Amino acid sequence: AYKNPVQLNPGSVLLVGASNSGAEIAMDLARTHQVWLSGRHPGHIPVAYNGSFAMRAVLPFVFRIVFHRLLTVDMPMGRKAKPGHLSHGLPLIRVKPQDLDGAGVRRVARVAGARNGKPLLDDGQLLDVSNIIWCTGFRAGLDWIKLPIFDDSGRVKQYRGAIEGEPGLYVCGLHFQHSPSSTMIHGAARDAGYVADKIGERMRAAAG
Repeated sequence: AYKNPVQLNPGSVLLVGASNSGAEIAMDLARTHQVWLSGRHPGHIPVAYNGSFAMRAVLPFVFRIVFHRLLTVDMPMGRKAKPGHLSHGLPLIRVKPQDLDGAGVRRVARVAGARNGKPLLDDGQLLDVSNIIWCTGFRAGLDWIKLPIFDDSGRVKQYRGAIEGEPGLYVCGLHFQHSPSSTMIHGAARDAGYVADKIGERMRAAAG
């Protein structure tokens, strides 16, 4: 896993994945390397992250209202947004497109494959780079669970942490478990509270 520039070989760097991790690592490396950032632009929050107006108004509205209350699986707009959130990165928060351009980061198409040991882009461009860093997210390591709880895409079939068809089995910490805020402190706390309440209800019912 990437930790700092000391790990890299001399020469250029290709970052695969253009959401927040990829953009922030690109900014970090642009001071010492030629950097290519590959991937679909995920959009961005159009205010300065550290600006007083953003801190007081825009970001609380996005994180506390939009991501926490509006885009939930109980709301039509949340159910519509969920597949996109699960398959693509979240909008850029700290780093903006103009920051990347100003730092000399070259934004390019998605990686489609490889040819002669070099990354091949969707637009046919072949890159000659010395380093490749993958910033394409992660998948929950749940292969050890030998129960029919996964859908065709390998994701857990659950509602707010309660597993469909397996009473008494619960999960916490999944991306968009209930809303985009499920991977943020306030959203994870809400999800955990819901699961704890359900466990309590089950225990009380079992006790008679």
